[in-house]
Amino acid sequence: MNNVLPQQIAVIGAGSWGTAIAGLLAGKGMRTLLWGHRPEHVETLVRERENRRYLPGFIFPESLEPVADLALVQGCQLVCMVVPSHGYRQVFSELLPHLLPGTTIISAVKGIENDSLLTMTQVMTEVMEQALGKEQRQSDQIELAVLSGPSFAKEVALGLPTAVTIGCGNLTRVQDLQQIFATDTFRVYGSCDLIGLEISAALKNIVAIAAGICDGLGFGLNSRAALITRGLAEITRLGVRMGADPQTFFGLSGLGDLVLTCTGDLSRNRTVGLKLGQGKKLPQILEEMEMVAEGVKTTRSGHDLAVKLKVEMPILEQVYQILYEDKNCSTAVMDLLTRELKVE
Repeated sequence: MNNVLPQQIAVIGAGSWGTAIAGLLAGKGMRTLLWGHRPEHVETLVRERENRRYLPGFIFPESLEPVADLALVQGCQLVCMVVPSHGYRQVFSELLPHLLPGTTIISAVKGIENDSLLTMTQVMTEVMEQALGKEQRQSDQIELAVLSGPSFAKEVALGLPTAVTIGCGNLTRVQDLQQIFATDTFRVYGSCDLIGLEISAALKNIVAIAAGICDGLGFGLNSRAALITRGLAEITRLGVRMGADPQTFFGLSGLGDLVLTCTGDLSRNRTVGLKLGQGKKLPQILEEMEMVAEGVKTTRSGHDLAVKLKVEMPILEQVYQILYEDKNCSTAVMDLLTRELKVE
Protein backbone atom coordinates (compact mmCIF):
# COMPACT_ATOMS: atom_id res chain seq x y z
CA MET A 1 0.00 0.00 0.00
CA ASN A 2 3.10 2.18 0.18
CA ASN A 3 1.77 4.49 2.90
CA VAL A 4 -0.95 5.77 0.54
CA LEU A 5 -4.60 5.54 1.54
CA PRO A 6 -6.27 2.90 -0.67
CA GLN A 7 -8.78 4.16 -3.22
CA GLN A 8 -11.30 1.48 -2.34
CA ILE A 9 -11.89 -0.68 0.74
CA ALA A 10 -14.39 -3.45 1.42
CA VAL A 11 -15.90 -4.35 4.78
CA ILE A 12 -17.48 -7.81 4.74
CA GLY A 13 -20.27 -7.98 7.29
CA ALA A 14 -22.99 -5.39 7.88
CA GLY A 15 -23.59 -5.90 11.58
CA SER A 16 -22.88 -3.23 14.20
CA TRP A 17 -19.07 -3.62 14.22
CA GLY A 18 -18.76 -3.92 10.45
CA THR A 19 -20.90 -0.82 10.01
CA ALA A 20 -18.83 1.12 12.53
CA ILE A 21 -15.57 0.19 10.79
CA ALA A 22 -17.00 1.06 7.37
CA GLY A 23 -18.20 4.41 8.70
CA LEU A 24 -14.80 5.14 10.21
CA LEU A 25 -12.97 4.46 6.93
CA ALA A 26 -15.52 6.18 4.74
CA GLY A 27 -15.40 9.15 7.08
CA LYS A 28 -11.76 9.58 6.06
CA GLY A 29 -12.85 9.97 2.44
CA MET A 30 -12.01 6.47 1.21
CA ARG A 31 -14.62 4.74 -0.96
CA THR A 32 -15.84 1.93 1.27
CA LEU A 33 -18.05 -0.98 0.25
CA LEU A 34 -20.13 -2.52 3.03
CA TRP A 35 -21.21 -6.04 2.12
CA GLY A 36 -24.20 -7.72 3.74
CA HIS A 37 -25.25 -11.33 3.16
CA ARG A 38 -28.99 -10.60 3.00
CA PRO A 39 -29.98 -8.61 -0.14
CA GLU A 40 -33.12 -7.25 1.53
CA HIS A 41 -31.02 -5.81 4.37
CA VAL A 42 -28.60 -4.24 1.90
CA GLU A 43 -31.52 -2.70 0.00
CA THR A 44 -32.68 -1.13 3.26
CA LEU A 45 -29.19 0.23 3.95
CA VAL A 46 -29.07 1.77 0.47
CA ARG A 47 -32.48 3.35 0.89
CA GLU A 48 -32.16 4.62 4.45
CA ARG A 49 -28.39 5.42 4.46
CA GLU A 50 -28.33 4.09 8.02
CA ASN A 51 -28.13 0.67 9.68
CA ARG A 52 -31.20 1.05 11.85
CA ARG A 53 -31.24 -2.62 12.78
CA TYR A 54 -27.72 -2.96 14.15
CA LEU A 55 -26.31 0.55 14.60
CA PRO A 56 -29.17 3.08 14.60
CA GLY A 57 -28.64 6.82 14.66
CA PHE A 58 -25.54 7.05 12.45
CA ILE A 59 -25.96 8.32 8.91
CA PHE A 60 -23.56 6.84 6.35
CA PRO A 61 -20.84 9.08 4.91
CA GLU A 62 -21.23 9.78 1.19
CA SER A 63 -18.32 7.46 0.31
CA LEU A 64 -19.92 4.41 2.00
CA GLU A 65 -21.74 2.11 -0.42
CA PRO A 66 -23.73 -0.94 0.76
CA VAL A 67 -23.47 -3.92 -1.62
CA ALA A 68 -24.78 -7.50 -1.78
CA ASP A 69 -22.39 -8.88 -4.42
CA LEU A 70 -18.99 -10.13 -3.27
CA ALA A 71 -17.65 -9.80 -6.82
CA LEU A 72 -17.74 -6.02 -6.42
CA VAL A 73 -14.80 -6.13 -3.98
CA GLN A 74 -12.35 -7.25 -6.68
CA GLY A 75 -10.76 -3.83 -7.04
CA CYS A 76 -10.32 -3.30 -3.30
CA GLN A 77 -6.76 -3.17 -1.97
CA LEU A 78 -7.95 -3.73 1.60
CA VAL A 79 -10.70 -6.09 2.79
CA CYS A 80 -11.90 -6.22 6.40
CA MET A 81 -13.68 -9.42 7.43
CA VAL A 82 -16.36 -8.80 10.07
CA VAL A 83 -18.63 -11.84 9.87
CA PRO A 84 -19.41 -14.23 12.76
CA SER A 85 -16.90 -17.03 13.25
CA HIS A 86 -19.44 -19.77 12.42
CA GLY A 87 -19.94 -18.32 8.92
CA TYR A 88 -16.42 -17.04 8.37
CA ARG A 89 -15.05 -20.00 6.38
CA GLN A 90 -17.95 -20.07 3.92
CA VAL A 91 -17.93 -16.32 3.28
CA PHE A 92 -14.16 -16.19 2.86
CA SER A 93 -14.26 -19.17 0.49
CA GLU A 94 -16.78 -17.29 -1.66
CA LEU A 95 -14.71 -14.11 -1.44
CA LEU A 96 -11.33 -15.65 -2.32
CA PRO A 97 -11.83 -15.93 -6.12
CA HIS A 98 -12.43 -12.17 -6.25
CA LEU A 99 -9.22 -11.18 -4.44
CA LEU A 100 -6.25 -9.86 -6.36
CA PRO A 101 -2.56 -10.30 -5.47
CA GLY A 102 -1.47 -7.53 -3.15
CA THR A 103 -4.75 -7.46 -1.25
CA THR A 104 -4.58 -7.20 2.54
CA ILE A 105 -7.26 -9.07 4.50
CA ILE A 106 -7.93 -7.91 8.05
CA SER A 107 -9.90 -10.10 10.44
CA ALA A 108 -11.90 -8.08 12.96
CA VAL A 109 -13.72 -11.15 14.31
CA LYS A 110 -13.25 -12.37 17.87
CA GLY A 111 -13.82 -16.10 17.75
CA ILE A 112 -12.40 -19.60 17.19
CA GLU A 113 -13.97 -21.98 14.69
CA ASN A 114 -15.74 -24.81 16.50
CA ASP A 115 -14.85 -27.91 14.51
CA SER A 116 -11.31 -27.04 13.38
CA LEU A 117 -10.32 -25.08 16.54
CA LEU A 118 -8.61 -22.55 14.24
CA THR A 119 -8.45 -18.78 14.64
CA MET A 120 -9.78 -16.70 11.77
CA THR A 121 -6.38 -16.04 10.17
CA GLN A 122 -5.68 -19.76 10.42
CA VAL A 123 -9.02 -20.46 8.74
CA MET A 124 -8.11 -18.08 5.90
CA THR A 125 -4.69 -19.67 5.51
CA GLU A 126 -6.24 -23.14 5.31
CA VAL A 127 -8.87 -22.04 2.78
CA MET A 128 -6.22 -20.42 0.57
CA GLU A 129 -3.92 -23.43 0.72
CA GLN A 130 -6.77 -25.78 -0.15
CA ALA A 131 -7.92 -23.59 -3.04
CA LEU A 132 -4.57 -22.44 -4.41
CA GLY A 133 -2.05 -25.01 -3.22
CA LYS A 134 0.51 -24.32 -0.50
CA GLU A 135 3.28 -23.07 -2.80
CA GLN A 136 1.01 -20.61 -4.60
CA ARG A 137 -0.46 -19.47 -1.28
CA GLN A 138 3.03 -18.58 -0.05
CA SER A 139 3.72 -16.46 -3.13
CA ASP A 140 0.33 -14.90 -3.86
CA GLN A 141 1.13 -11.72 -1.88
CA ILE A 142 -2.17 -11.75 0.02
CA GLU A 143 -1.33 -10.40 3.48
CA LEU A 144 -3.32 -11.38 6.57
CA ALA A 145 -3.84 -9.06 9.53
CA VAL A 146 -5.91 -8.72 12.71
CA LEU A 147 -7.77 -5.77 14.23
CA SER A 148 -8.51 -6.11 17.93
CA GLY A 149 -8.90 -4.16 21.16
CA PRO A 150 -11.54 -2.60 23.45
CA SER A 151 -13.94 -1.08 20.95
CA PHE A 152 -17.71 -1.10 21.28
CA ALA A 153 -19.19 -0.29 17.86
CA LYS A 154 -21.54 2.39 19.18
CA GLU A 155 -18.74 4.35 20.85
CA VAL A 156 -16.54 4.16 17.75
CA ALA A 157 -19.46 5.42 15.66
CA LEU A 158 -19.97 8.27 18.14
CA GLY A 159 -16.33 9.27 17.71
CA LEU A 160 -15.48 8.64 21.37
CA PRO A 161 -11.75 8.15 22.06
CA THR A 162 -10.78 4.54 21.36
CA ALA A 163 -7.49 2.65 21.09
CA VAL A 164 -7.01 -0.65 19.25
CA THR A 165 -4.21 -2.85 17.94
CA ILE A 166 -3.58 -4.00 14.39
CA GLY A 167 -1.35 -7.03 13.96
CA CYS A 168 0.41 -8.37 10.87
CA GLY A 169 3.50 -10.45 10.28
CA ASN A 170 4.85 -7.72 8.00
CA LEU A 171 5.88 -4.72 10.11
CA THR A 172 5.84 -2.36 7.12
CA ARG A 173 2.27 -3.37 6.37
CA VAL A 174 1.38 -2.83 10.03
CA GLN A 175 2.57 0.76 9.74
CA ASP A 176 0.51 1.25 6.56
CA LEU A 177 -2.60 -0.11 8.27
CA GLN A 178 -2.08 2.16 11.26
CA GLN A 179 -2.17 5.17 8.93
CA ILE A 180 -5.27 3.91 7.14
CA PHE A 181 -7.36 3.37 10.28
CA ALA A 182 -6.10 6.11 12.61
CA THR A 183 -8.17 9.24 13.26
CA ASP A 184 -8.06 11.96 15.91
CA THR A 185 -10.24 9.75 18.13
CA PHE A 186 -9.26 6.25 16.94
CA ARG A 187 -5.69 5.48 17.97
CA VAL A 188 -4.06 2.42 16.42
CA TYR A 189 -1.11 0.52 17.92
CA GLY A 190 0.87 -2.08 15.97
CA SER A 191 1.86 -5.68 16.67
CA CYS A 192 3.33 -8.69 14.87
CA ASP A 193 1.72 -11.24 17.23
CA LEU A 194 -1.35 -12.41 15.31
CA ILE A 195 -2.03 -15.52 17.40
CA GLY A 196 -1.79 -13.56 20.66
CA LEU A 197 -4.22 -10.93 19.41
CA GLU A 198 -6.69 -13.54 18.18
CA ILE A 199 -6.62 -15.79 21.24
CA SER A 200 -6.98 -12.92 23.71
CA ALA A 201 -9.79 -11.36 21.67
CA ALA A 202 -11.72 -14.62 21.42
CA LEU A 203 -11.36 -15.96 24.95
CA LYS A 204 -12.12 -12.71 26.77
CA ASN A 205 -15.74 -13.23 25.71
CA ILE A 206 -15.88 -16.42 27.80
CA VAL A 207 -14.66 -14.57 30.89
CA ALA A 208 -17.24 -11.87 30.17
CA ILE A 209 -20.00 -14.49 30.31
CA ALA A 210 -18.63 -15.60 33.69
CA ALA A 211 -18.55 -12.00 34.92
CA GLY A 212 -22.15 -11.52 33.81
CA ILE A 213 -23.18 -14.68 35.65
CA CYS A 214 -21.66 -13.33 38.87
CA ASP A 215 -23.44 -10.01 38.40
CA GLY A 216 -26.70 -11.84 37.73
CA LEU A 217 -26.28 -13.84 40.91
CA GLY A 218 -25.86 -10.59 42.83
CA PHE A 219 -22.20 -10.99 43.70
CA GLY A 220 -20.11 -7.89 44.19
CA LEU A 221 -17.19 -6.11 42.60
CA ASN A 222 -14.70 -8.36 44.41
CA SER A 223 -16.00 -11.32 42.41
CA ARG A 224 -15.72 -9.47 39.11
CA ALA A 225 -12.17 -8.33 39.83
CA ALA A 226 -11.14 -11.88 40.71
CA LEU A 227 -12.67 -13.25 37.51
CA ILE A 228 -10.95 -10.67 35.33
CA THR A 229 -7.58 -11.35 36.95
CA ARG A 230 -7.77 -15.13 36.93
CA GLY A 231 -9.43 -15.12 33.53
CA LEU A 232 -6.48 -13.23 32.13
CA ALA A 233 -4.15 -15.84 33.63
CA GLU A 234 -6.08 -18.63 31.87
CA ILE A 235 -6.10 -16.83 28.51
CA THR A 236 -2.38 -16.16 28.77
CA ARG A 237 -1.60 -19.81 29.56
CA LEU A 238 -3.42 -21.01 26.46
CA GLY A 239 -2.01 -18.30 24.22
CA VAL A 240 1.58 -18.90 25.28
CA ARG A 241 1.11 -22.63 24.71
CA MET A 242 0.09 -21.72 21.13
CA GLY A 243 3.21 -19.62 20.61
CA ALA A 244 1.96 -16.13 21.48
CA ASP A 245 4.04 -13.38 23.10
CA PRO A 246 3.05 -13.18 26.81
CA GLN A 247 3.19 -9.36 26.66
CA THR A 248 0.31 -9.29 24.16
CA PHE A 249 -2.11 -10.35 26.88
CA PHE A 250 -1.34 -7.27 28.96
CA GLY A 251 -2.11 -4.96 26.04
CA LEU A 252 -5.26 -3.57 24.45
CA SER A 253 -6.39 -6.84 22.89
CA GLY A 254 -5.81 -8.72 26.13
CA LEU A 255 -6.36 -6.86 29.39
CA GLY A 256 -7.95 -3.85 27.72
CA ASP A 257 -10.66 -5.76 25.87
CA LEU A 258 -11.16 -8.11 28.82
CA VAL A 259 -11.93 -5.25 31.20
CA LEU A 260 -14.29 -3.61 28.70
CA THR A 261 -16.21 -6.79 27.90
CA CYS A 262 -16.52 -7.87 31.54
CA THR A 263 -17.74 -4.49 32.81
CA GLY A 264 -19.45 -2.66 29.94
CA ASP A 265 -23.23 -2.55 29.66
CA LEU A 266 -22.91 -2.76 25.85
CA SER A 267 -21.21 -6.17 26.10
CA ARG A 268 -23.37 -8.88 24.50
CA ASN A 269 -21.40 -11.65 26.20
CA ARG A 270 -21.73 -10.10 29.64
CA THR A 271 -25.46 -9.76 28.93
CA VAL A 272 -25.72 -13.49 28.21
CA GLY A 273 -24.04 -14.25 31.54
CA LEU A 274 -26.19 -11.72 33.38
CA LYS A 275 -29.38 -13.41 32.20
CA LEU A 276 -28.01 -16.85 32.98
CA GLY A 277 -27.25 -15.72 36.51
CA GLN A 278 -30.80 -14.39 36.79
CA GLY A 279 -32.17 -17.83 35.99
CA LYS A 280 -32.94 -17.69 32.27
CA LYS A 281 -32.05 -20.60 29.99
CA LEU A 282 -29.56 -20.20 27.15
CA PRO A 283 -31.97 -20.96 24.25
CA GLN A 284 -34.35 -18.26 25.46
CA ILE A 285 -31.52 -15.76 25.90
CA LEU A 286 -30.16 -16.32 22.39
CA GLU A 287 -33.63 -16.13 20.88
CA GLU A 288 -34.15 -12.71 22.46
CA MET A 289 -30.84 -11.32 21.20
CA GLU A 290 -30.66 -9.36 17.94
CA MET A 291 -26.90 -9.80 17.48
CA VAL A 292 -24.41 -12.65 17.90
CA ALA A 293 -22.66 -13.22 21.22
CA GLU A 294 -19.45 -14.84 20.00
CA GLY A 295 -18.53 -16.12 23.45
CA VAL A 296 -21.24 -18.79 23.41
CA LYS A 297 -19.76 -20.65 20.44
CA THR A 298 -16.18 -19.81 21.45
CA THR A 299 -16.75 -21.46 24.82
CA ARG A 300 -17.08 -24.80 23.06
CA SER A 301 -14.07 -24.33 20.78
CA GLY A 302 -12.00 -22.83 23.61
CA HIS A 303 -12.86 -25.77 25.85
CA ASP A 304 -11.93 -28.29 23.18
CA LEU A 305 -8.71 -26.42 22.44
CA ALA A 306 -7.73 -26.37 26.12
CA VAL A 307 -8.38 -30.11 26.40
CA LYS A 308 -6.39 -30.78 23.23
CA LEU A 309 -3.39 -28.74 24.42
CA LYS A 310 -3.75 -29.90 28.06
CA VAL A 311 -4.03 -26.36 29.46
CA GLU A 312 -5.83 -25.94 32.79
CA MET A 313 -8.64 -23.35 32.45
CA PRO A 314 -11.08 -23.72 35.38
CA ILE A 315 -13.19 -20.62 34.61
CA LEU A 316 -13.64 -21.70 31.00
CA GLU A 317 -14.50 -25.21 32.19
CA GLN A 318 -17.28 -23.97 34.47
CA VAL A 319 -18.74 -21.67 31.78
CA TYR A 320 -18.69 -24.62 29.38
CA GLN A 321 -20.60 -26.78 31.84
CA ILE A 322 -23.17 -24.03 32.39
CA LEU A 323 -23.74 -23.44 28.67
CA TYR A 324 -23.52 -26.98 27.34
CA GLU A 325 -24.28 -29.26 30.31
CA ASP A 326 -26.94 -27.08 32.00
CA LYS A 327 -24.95 -26.81 35.22
CA ASN A 328 -26.41 -24.60 37.93
CA CYS A 329 -24.67 -21.21 38.03
CA SER A 330 -24.36 -21.06 41.82
CA THR A 331 -22.89 -24.55 41.90
CA ALA A 332 -20.35 -23.60 39.24
CA VAL A 333 -19.19 -20.58 41.24
CA MET A 334 -18.90 -22.66 44.41
CA ASP A 335 -16.87 -25.28 42.54
CA LEU A 336 -14.46 -22.54 41.45
CA LEU A 337 -14.10 -21.12 44.96
CA THR A 338 -13.53 -24.48 46.65
CA ARG A 339 -10.81 -25.74 44.31
CA GLU A 340 -7.49 -26.79 45.85
CA LEU A 341 -5.58 -23.78 47.11
CA LYS A 342 -2.55 -22.84 45.00
CA VAL A 343 0.26 -20.34 44.64
CA GLU A 344 -0.72 -17.53 42.27
